[in-house]
This record gives sequence, structure tokens and C-alpha cells, in this order.
Amino acid sequence: MTQNGPAEGHPGDDERRRPEGLTGVLDALEQAVGQARAMPMSSSVLVNRAELLDLLAQARSILPGQLAQADEVLADADAVLAEGRRQAEEVVEAARARAAELVGEEEVVRAAHRRAEEILAEAERTAAGLRRDADDYCDRRLADFEIDLGKVLAQVQAGRAKLAGRLELDPGSPDD
Repeated sequence: MTQNGPAEGHPGDDERRRPEGLTGVLDALEQAVGQARAMPMSSSVLVNRAELLDLLAQARSILPGQLAQADEVLADADAVLAEGRRQAEEVVEAARARAAELVGEEEVVRAAHRRAEEILAEAERTAAGLRRDADDYCDRRLADFEIDLGKVLAQVQAGRAKLAGRLELDPGSPDD
């Protein structure tokens, strides 16, 4: 028993359903089987024989061309690989030459790093001393302000006390 699919009896469906390339044909086969009606109480399905045979024929006709393309791609890949190996050898040789050059410069670089670390340590010590001196100066200035403000506060309090004493002696006198 075969299922009459939507492709039968409709002119123009063959052109619409022609997949491109082997992958397209395999996708169409998968879709045909996936959308096929299932047989009751079985994992079997009813498929359109003509549609599947047409898709298989397309796959067979496409396959030789794609195999030839694959052979060309492999040949090109071999050529690219050989060129890549040649370039890699050149890069390795240049790297070896540069490494030998850098080894000679390495001691100079180490000495420069040591000197830079010494300069940085000295700068940090100097900065720490300057911070201490600045903090000491600020503390002395604040202590001086504290003393001056204490004197001003004492004068203000004395002035207010004197004024309060006058107000107590003459509570009923009119304002000037």
C-alpha cells in the first residue's frame, strides 16, 4: 500500500521540489519520511514511492559531480598545506634568529629592570617621607589654630559674661 502524496497529480510540483545539491536531496528525503503517515501499531510509515525514487535518482546523479569537486578540494588543500608548511619553516627560522638576537639583549633588559626597580623604591621612600612631613606640618598648623580658637572662645565667653552681668544689674533700663 502506498500513500498518494501531494506531489502526485499536481503539474509544476517537480520543479518546486527539486532540491539543490546532495545535502538538499538528503534533507528532502528526511522530510518525506518525517512527514509520512504512520502505520497503526507499527514504526513503519507510508511513503510516496515515486517521490522517494526520484529523490534517490537525484542523489545518484549529483554524487559523481560532488565527488569530483571533493577531489579538487583535496588537491587544493594539499597544495595549500605544502605552502603552509614552507611558510611555517620560514617563520620558525626567523624566530630562531630573533631569539638568538634577544638572548644577547636579555642581560641589558634585566639590568634595566633592576635599575628601574631601584629608582621606584627610592621614589616610594621619598614620597613616604614627604607625606610624613606634610602630615606633621598640617598637625602643627591645626594645633596652632586650636590654640588661637581657644583664646578667641575664651574672649567671647568673657565678653558674654560681662554683658550678662550688666544686664542683671540694669534690668529695667530702656534701650539706647
